[in-house]
Amino acid sequence: MALRLGISGTYSSGKTFTSMALSHYTGLPRTKARTMREILPEAAPGKTLEQCTATQLIQMIVTRHVERAVYESQLAETGFVSDGSSLQEWIYGSVRVRLGLNPNSSAHLAAGESVELTPELAYFGEVMASLGNSFKLHVRKSFDAFVHLRHELPLSADGHRPVNENFRTMSDEILQTTMDELGIPFHVVSGTVEERLLQVAAHFGLAVRMRPEDAIELAAAEYAALDVRPEEERSTISA
Repeated sequence: MALRLGISGTYSSGKTFTSMALSHYTGLPRTKARTMREILPEAAPGKTLEQCTATQLIQMIVTRHVERAVYESQLAETGFVSDGSSLQEWIYGSVRVRLGLNPNSSAHLAAGESVELTPELAYFGEVMASLGNSFKLHVRKSFDAFVHLRHELPLSADGHRPVNENFRTMSDEILQTTMDELGIPFHVVSGTVEERLLQVAAHFGLAVRMRPEDAIELAAAEYAALDVRPEEERSTISA
């Protein structure tokens, strides 16, 4: 069976760019699913991610999971490389239960501390726990292995992500614990993008199609074409 590979890691670890470069480097098709920012104008017109209610966040999490599942199913026979997995969405929601719907308002909390559990957060937590069961089962069936990018890059100050270092660390810990629980092979890589490509190809015995620097150049052009406008601009234009 062709390799079904996920690139995992916390926020700003380089998952998207690495998955793009690896797809060019090895020829593995890359799955695609809209980001939360791209889904946001449909789920909560006029809002930023920080302003979303629990129900709006659940809508976006489920939407992205469904889009991921469709692409993974379509590419199951050929193999694929995926920018994360549905675990990312589940963990994103789970951590927002612990750190609040706007995690930046709780950035002062010490490691291990959580915000007060309001009725809205309690409901959100129950839904995320239930979704977690389904998402874990899906990931276990849909992936052969994961490459985990070490938490070594600074958080991108793009103004889009309501996350902070506490959020990143907590997310990374939950992800690694969950991968151990699922028993999916989990290979950690680090270094520059070129070093990551070389490590992944060697570990999985993947044939390569081009020089790593050429794959990185193609990925850079692909990444530059992503829509990174602020949420408010997306909402206005989408409307």
